[in-house]
Amino acid sequence: MGKYKAVIGLEMHCELKSNSKVFSSAENSYNEVPNANIRPVDMAFPGTLPVVNKECVRSALMMAMVLNCKLPEYMYFDRKNYYYPDLPKGYQITQMHDPVGVNGKIIIDVNGVDKEVLIHDIHLEEDAASLDHYYDTSLIDYNRAGVPLLELVTEPCLHSAEEAVAFLEHMRRCYQYCGVSEADTKKGQIRCDVNVSIMDEDATELGTKVEMKNVNSFSNVYDAINYEIKRQSELKDVGRYDEVEQETRRFDEESGTTIRMRSKVDAIDYKYFVEPNIPKYKITKKWLDEIKASIPELPRERKEKYINKLGLSEYDANVIVKEKDYADYFEECVAIGMSPKVAANWLTVQIIAYINKYELTLKEFYLTPKLLNEIITELEKGTISSKQAKEIFYKSLEEEKEPKNYITKDNAQISDKGALEEIINTILNNNPKQIEDYHNGKTNLFDYFVGQVMKETRGKANPNIVKEILNNKLGE
Repeated sequence: MGKYKAVIGLEMHCELKSNSKVFSSAENSYNEVPNANIRPVDMAFPGTLPVVNKECVRSALMMAMVLNCKLPEYMYFDRKNYYYPDLPKGYQITQMHDPVGVNGKIIIDVNGVDKEVLIHDIHLEEDAASLDHYYDTSLIDYNRAGVPLLELVTEPCLHSAEEAVAFLEHMRRCYQYCGVSEADTKKGQIRCDVNVSIMDEDATELGTKVEMKNVNSFSNVYDAINYEIKRQSELKDVGRYDEVEQETRRFDEESGTTIRMRSKVDAIDYKYFVEPNIPKYKITKKWLDEIKASIPELPRERKEKYINKLGLSEYDANVIVKEKDYADYFEECVAIGMSPKVAANWLTVQIIAYINKYELTLKEFYLTPKLLNEIITELEKGTISSKQAKEIFYKSLEEEKEPKNYITKDNAQISDKGALEEIINTILNNNPKQIEDYHNGKTNLFDYFVGQVMKETRGKANPNIVKEILNNKLGE
């Protein structure tokens, strides 16, 4: 297969979190009961008028700031006119001429390398209803009609599936950290259209763009891009690149391929015009300043802080910032006095493995940072061993009881140097042959002596103190 340059652009749709929908008072929440979250305006009943949800506008402006976009002076909406069964009004209220953000850029991390992604625009719109297709009929669920949707459009500046997925994951985290969306792909809160073309390495003109609609997971985005690059490259290799049409395709999970849906002309005439039922209004500097001041510390900033100020490895920092709940839990641990490295180790190893195994969220996880600190404090004091700490950790989770219930005199670690010296002296006196072999070069016998002490104390001896005493005794 020849060496070609892939050019990728993304259109990322993300449902916003708010109490009501973007232009109606209907509840904005995930509901498995069809047509439960609706009002007359969602159904486009005659005489109904849209009312803008200010919280959704605020969220949209915040994300435009995060993306370093140019902000508009006035807020207004447009009508995008087209017919489809899931669009009750026959048009969608969206933003075309002056969206909440244009000409932005953001730096993302791709396998340890910084990559600048250029943003064409980000705009606020309403979602359409959803169609459920059966053998001989289709049903419409209007729950999703009018749900606030942010559409983010990149420039064609990405060049691999890795870059595309790194950008989507970065933006998902930004939405979550800013609190504007749960950004849960399992609930369909993020969908993505992917545009892919290929060109010769030294070419200046873009190749034929193929669009893949509504790819519903990041792993599918990755597979769809790689498949499409391979498909187009193979056609180009054999001189059949003219068979690559400007068309819309869909990704088929079962076969791992893209399938043609329809051809796509250069510009569909949606007959955009200004939405007459929502008067435009000026966005005040005071409000913009308030929004800017409320932007929290974002994943990239937190990662830099964890590495440069708290001394974490890049690996641990990456794992922790991946989910906002992880980062919040970690920061709470540090705030109550836990060592950053100790907190990171417990979170990235024991805690994340546990919640993944039992399909929990950190909010459902019984051991709060305060309760975890009870175990860590006793471990650092030498009251319990690291093995016992893990046993108490799992016992506390299993029975949902505070760790202090399992830290007793009976299981306390022996850290008394005098008591341990007596035990070690007895063991050494009973093993003169092993001492001789140790001094003759069999240094692995050191672990034998440690094991004998642990056996004698039923695992309660503080291993660090045992090793220190043994080093001194065997060195004499």
